[in-house]
Amino acid sequence: MELGLFPLGIVLLPTERVPLHVFEPRYRELIGECIDGEREFGLVYADEDGVRELGTRARIDEVLERFEDGRMNIVVRGGERFRVVELTRGRSFMTAEVAPVLDEEADEPLSDLVARATGAFRALAAAAEADAGDVDEGERQLSFRLAAQVELAPESKQELLELRSEPRRLELVADLLDAVRQVLIATRELGERAKKNGSRL
Repeated sequence: MELGLFPLGIVLLPTERVPLHVFEPRYRELIGECIDGEREFGLVYADEDGVRELGTRARIDEVLERFEDGRMNIVVRGGERFRVVELTRGRSFMTAEVAPVLDEEADEPLSDLVARATGAFRALAAAAEADAGDVDEGERQLSFRLAAQVELAPESKQELLELRSEPRRLELVADLLDAVRQVLIATRELGERAKKNGSRL
């Protein structure tokens, strides 16, 4: 199946919603066609090392604003993952034949891993004084749902995206969330220490 591709410096996880500002003419064309035809496009991570072969189908959830010069602000939602099979030609934007990426069958019980990942998520929310909300621990790809709600480095998100094992993703998500929480706590303690030092001056 041929899919229009949008290379960006971000990674879109399944279930994640992200805002995009679309300004290049070729991508305004791609997004315009997707809006008119209610179609998906492929968001692929691109950096100085090039464009990744594995990306995420994106559906336009909302058009926030259209400008007179054709630029637009939109919100997209991540869907299924895909792998680029072969780049195709003929359009102003990048296109490719793509194939779906499926998970391997889990050969181990997930309950302990689910408990660890959701525990790390709730602990991070508590540290950030944020509402963790309701977590559906029975969700098929819970790892993506948890990671999609936290600011993570693109490289970490791409690593998650490329893992085809939910147990391994849950382990990685728990590690990533624990690391974010530790940085948050350390940053807060540093700020409090700086305030105390400043009060002595």
